[in-house]
Order: sequence, then structure tokens, then C-alpha cells
Amino acid sequence: MLASGLEQPNVVGSLSTDVQAPATFRHELLDFIARELPKWRDRPDRPVESSETVLSSQLCAHLNGVARHSDGWDVLQFRPEERDEENAGRKIDIVPAPCGTTICIEGRRHTDFDAILPIECKRLPIPKGSRRDEREYVFSEHSSAGGIQRFKSGAHGSTHRLASMIAYVQREATEYWDARIASWITELSDAEIPGWSRRDLLQFDRKDGVLRMAWLHSIHDRENGFSSIELRHLWIEMD
Repeated sequence: MLASGLEQPNVVGSLSTDVQAPATFRHELLDFIARELPKWRDRPDRPVESSETVLSSQLCAHLNGVARHSDGWDVLQFRPEERDEENAGRKIDIVPAPCGTTICIEGRRHTDFDAILPIECKRLPIPKGSRRDEREYVFSEHSSAGGIQRFKSGAHGSTHRLASMIAYVQREATEYWDARIASWITELSDAEIPGWSRRDLLQFDRKDGVLRMAWLHSIHDRENGFSSIELRHLWIEMD
């Protein structure tokens, strides 16, 4: 990443020189997170937890430590439970953002206060509860808590064209969840639930049996005039 040479305001506490990132920066960022996921999971000093919120906080702590000492990624910070930029009542599970600099990506300047891309995290299986829906990675009948559902409605990441979902797989293998999620999306499509179609199906890219991780992607039409969004799915088997 090369400094663009853009001048910063001559004020106390101003950020460092802008960093000009290539158009592929966000995909490279997701590759960085994917490489670190199994390292984070397997750390012997990581407290064993099952809560989605705690796991995401742990992951942010790990990513911040690694990024700080990594050439090229030391310009980033990872924050948990960050308010959505356009929907103040919504929180994004993990937000990568600039740290002490301004990052320019495809003509847009991002400061410490701007999300580079939103990341939603879900446990698989979803915990049981009176207001929980086992399909919550995709959709919830009881609320707007569905992971993909939030992105499709624009409740999450309405200004973004790329986002990610991380699944903490706590039971069964990734192949099982690939089939289950495909069946849920197919059922929504066949039931003619507004906004859902088979175009929402996830595409399985690959699995690493040693790392116990899977990579998938999907592209979704969105409501309310928002442009379509690409989701990159990173699934990690925790046990």
C-alpha cells in the first residue's frame, strides 16, 4: 500500500499520511482474517468460550495483536459490537477500521470512524430459545435477527457492496451446515417469502480438512433500492 501524498490538515492530533489501498484490499483483508481464524481458535492461552459475543471479542483481540505487528495490516484495528453507520439502533459484530491513518479505497476515504467492511458472526447451531430460530444464519421468523436477512434488508451494511459472515461451527461439520442452509434458503424461495429466491443460495468454494475451515460466497439482491451485496462466508469448526 502506497502513501498517496495527500496533505493532512495542519492541526494537533491529525492523522498520518493517507494510505492508498488497491481495489482488492477488502478481499485481501478477508484472506488475512481467514488465515488467522484457525490460529486464534488453536491458541493454548485462549479461554474456552461458547458465547457468540465473547468469541467475537476474543477474535478482535487476536486480530488487533497480529495486525499491529504485520507489515501492511498495522494500519487496521478490529472493533466488536460497533454501531452500524446508517442504522444507529443496529450493531455490527466485527468492524475492521483504519487505525491512526486514513485509508482510501476506490475513491472513498475511510478514517478511524468508518467501517471498511461489516462482519456478522453466528454460532452453528443457533442457541435454543423462545425467540430463536434455528435458521438464524439465514432468516428468523420471530425477528430481523437473521444474518443474511439483515444484509438483504439493508439493516446491516447498506452502504457496502461487500461484507462477510463468520460461522463458529460448534457441532457437526461444515458440509452438514452447507446442506442445511441450502435447504432453508430453498424452502424460503419455494414458499415465496418476499425477497427470497434460489439466487440467494451459497456457493461452496473449498474446505481445508486440516484447518477445519470452509470458504463460501453468495450474492444477494437487496430491498429498498439498495444495490446487490456480495457476502464472503468463513466457517470454522470450533471443536
